[in-house]
Amino acid sequence: MKSSVFNTPVINSIFRGLAKLGLSLSGWKVIPPPDIKPPFVVIGAPHTSNWDFLLMLAAVFLTRMDVKWMGKNSLFLPIFGGILRWFGGIPIDRSQSHSVVQQMVTEFQSSPSLSLIIAPEGTRKKVSQWKSGFYHIAHQAGVPIMLGVIDAEAKEVRFAGFFKASGNYEEDLPLILEHYHGTKGIIPKNSL
Repeated sequence: MKSSVFNTPVINSIFRGLAKLGLSLSGWKVIPPPDIKPPFVVIGAPHTSNWDFLLMLAAVFLTRMDVKWMGKNSLFLPIFGGILRWFGGIPIDRSQSHSVVQQMVTEFQSSPSLSLIIAPEGTRKKVSQWKSGFYHIAHQAGVPIMLGVIDAEAKEVRFAGFFKASGNYEEDLPLILEHYHGTKGIIPKNSL
C-alpha cells in the first residue's frame, strides 16, 4: 500500500488530534461504524457545502480509515499532484462516466484494501437525484457501500452501516436513501 497522510503514524496522529479539537470546538461529533474492514465504497451525503469535506476528513481521521478519493486528472499537476496523492487522491479521466467506473473497479482489483469515498450527488448544488457511479463501482468491484451521513441538524457525522449492492440500482436506491431521509446538510436547501 502506498504511503498517505492516513497511514503515516506520526502525521496521522497529529491530524487526528486536530480533528478531535476542531470537532469539539464546533460542537460536531462522529459516530463510528461498528466494524471497519476494507475494501468498501464510502458515500458521504448530503454533500451541500465545502465544510462537508472537512467534516468527512475529520471523521476519517477519528475512525482511522485509510481512504482514497477521486479527483479530475487536471488537478494532479507535477508538484501539487504528489500532495493530492498523499492525501488519498486518485486522478480520473471524467470524459466518460463508464470509464470512471471501470477505472475505480481496476483500482479495487489492484488494491484489495481500498476504501474509496464518494459524494453521491457529485456536487454541492441542489440535485434531484444521486449519480449512480458509487453504486456501479461497488457492485462491479464486489465491495459493500458504507453509508456515511452528514447530519447538520444533529451536528454529527455518522456511519449508518453497510449496504451490499444487488445489481439492481432502481430497487436498491430507495433502501439506501432510507438512511438519509429527513437529513439536512449544512446548506439545507441543497439537500436531496
